[in-house]
Amino acid sequence: MTDCIFCKIAQGEIPCRKVYEDDEFFAFHDINPAAPVHFMLIPKLHLASLAEAGEAHAALLGRMLVLAPRLAREQGLENGFRTVINTGKGGGQEVFHFHIHIIGGGNIPPMVRRS
Repeated sequence: MTDCIFCKIAQGEIPCRKVYEDDEFFAFHDINPAAPVHFMLIPKLHLASLAEAGEAHAALLGRMLVLAPRLAREQGLENGFRTVINTGKGGGQEVFHFHIHIIGGGNIPPMVRRS
């Protein structure tokens, strides 16, 4: 995708604060963090959203979920972290390249307020 900002970040065309890179994945700090530690993990393969994932992506998605806690620990999140996948416009997705937010540190409020 020539106009995908996350593809451009992974290709080194747009600078970022890199957390991790290998042949399949790229992780970088969020430019507008919601917590002391907030980074995104993306596949280098352009996949618009989780809603577009199919059986052919199962192994890739599994490897991402196994990589996420390792990177979280390396970023100092020993006591836990939140993973967020926004899917589609209605799910709050703003950049249409599949990504997992890894968020932690400090006092993370609950995702859903209970009365």
